[in-house]
This record gives sequence, C-alpha cells and structure tokens, in this order.
Amino acid sequence: MHLRLIAVGRVRTRYVAAACEEFRTRLRPYYAYDETEVRAGERDDPIDAMRLEADRILKLLRPDERVWLLEREGIQLASHELAVRLSEIDGSGRLTLIVAGTYGADERLHRRANFIWSLSRLTLLHEWARMLVLEQLYRAAKITRNEPYHH
Repeated sequence: MHLRLIAVGRVRTRYVAAACEEFRTRLRPYYAYDETEVRAGERDDPIDAMRLEADRILKLLRPDERVWLLEREGIQLASHELAVRLSEIDGSGRLTLIVAGTYGADERLHRRANFIWSLSRLTLLHEWARMLVLEQLYRAAKITRNEPYHH
C-alpha cells in the first residue's frame, strides 16, 4: 500500500519537524510514503479559507482514491484497531490522509472522505496532528507484523 499525507501548511516548529522526519524514516520500510503540503487559505473569513484549502486538496485526489480525513469529530481508534483497518486495505492502492487547516475541513472534504478519523476529542495543533498520524501509522505497521512497538 502507498500512504500519502496531504496537510495544510508547513511544520515550522523544529522539534515537531524532527519527530515527523524520524517517523517518516521509520515508516518507509513498511509502506511507500509521501507527503504533500498545500498552502493555507489566506483569508479573514474562516469559511473562505476552508473553501480555498479544500479546492487545493481536492485537485490532488483521484476519483478512485481512498481518503481518510483527520477531524476531531471523527471516529477514534485504538492503535490495534488502526492496524486492523490498515491491514484490511493493505496492498490495494493508495490511502491518502488529510490534515486540514486551522479552521477545520470544508464540507466537501467531509463528503469526499471514505473515513473520518479522530486522533482525539482534544483540539491539537496541526503540526502535532501530523506528527501523531505518522507515529500511529508506524505503530500500526509494527503491530500488523507482530513486531515490538512499545520500546
């Protein structure tokens, strides 16, 4: 399976960028992986910003592509549950995960998503959400292959 993360904005905090790079490196032996950053909507109106970001993201998606949207109001998964979900689609093309911008995701992204995944009901910095997604994808890969993942 090919994993792709589309995220609004850049990771600017040094320690978060370092953690993201560490988990990208750990993840690559298990899955093909790439990341695409789209520019944040530069509008005073949150609705306009979300619409602009969604336009940029939707242009990157193929019609047949499986898409998971990261959203606080989505379904929370334990790490083992994530591993099972990923193993069910393993080898069947590309899974694209979307981390929307500061104001959240436009309704078109909600409609386009095959699954809406919540990392937590807490509000997280978008940089941290990206880091946590990478860590959980790596952990799920280890779980799926019955490899130790707690250390």
